[in-house]
Amino acid sequence: MDVEHRRVLIIGSGPAGHTAAIYAGRAGLEPLMLAGFMSGGQLMITTDVENYPGYPDGVSGPLMMEEFQKQSERFGTEILQHDATEVDFTTRPFRVSTAEKAYTADTVIVATGASARWLGLDSEQRLVNKGVSACATCDGALYRGKPLAVVGGGDTAMEEALFLTRFGTKVTIVHRRGELRASKIMQERALANPKIEMAWHAVVDEVLGDEFVTGVRLRDARDDSTRDLSVEGLFIAIGHQPNTSLFKGKLAMDDAEYLQVTPGTTRTSVPGVFACGDVADPTYRQAVTAAGTGCMAAIDAERWLAEEGLG
Repeated sequence: MDVEHRRVLIIGSGPAGHTAAIYAGRAGLEPLMLAGFMSGGQLMITTDVENYPGYPDGVSGPLMMEEFQKQSERFGTEILQHDATEVDFTTRPFRVSTAEKAYTADTVIVATGASARWLGLDSEQRLVNKGVSACATCDGALYRGKPLAVVGGGDTAMEEALFLTRFGTKVTIVHRRGELRASKIMQERALANPKIEMAWHAVVDEVLGDEFVTGVRLRDARDDSTRDLSVEGLFIAIGHQPNTSLFKGKLAMDDAEYLQVTPGTTRTSVPGVFACGDVADPTYRQAVTAAGTGCMAAIDAERWLAEEGLG
């Protein structure tokens, strides 16, 4: 396999990865980005972004990421739609492989983000793409005129539920507690929508249906009683899992498998490897904070290269 060397190699292509690319490119470091086949990160499944500065009227997630990519390329970033399949941080230069090619790099910036969590039910997995989805933006239009349910209590669940009211006859938010953890504005929007109903203190025990979803069996978290709710689409919005499987045993992680960085920096446990965005952020997980840490990672990488005499 041919091996190509780069000074900066970025794994991931969301707001963090692209911001790192923009800064590294402007510094003349000619970064290579392995965007992955699912490039663009979670914003690719976000309909309306209203809280990113510079977009007073809001913007769709995919359009925002298209603009990020154009800016990265403008400053000399080479972007490949390849997934990193293996990394070796034990020697320098570091080695990163894809199915197509191997690369060595003086410094690596990890910006692989996070992915949606599932409930973990057999019935849920059996009916994925048959009424079960983790992306309302992707699949909502398929359920026009049908009753729907969303599982979760955070901002993502509220956003999904509000989006689904465009299509569904009714949207039931299933939440295991008696109060939401979403931001106040998102709670107010959801609770004020006449198409949205709440199923408080409820847990999904089973997804009902043979070929397609016909309902969900809900268990009351207080007394374990059950009831069936008739829906034809179930959307899971219960949080995210950091995309760190590639780095297990190679970079330090916390108990939730987020990459650990030195506070105030993007430095990981391996000198010369930096992490930014949701892959290292269990707290905020916002596009604007991801972009901010992408800037930090590029500056950290540039300074490290200079300190090592590689700049």
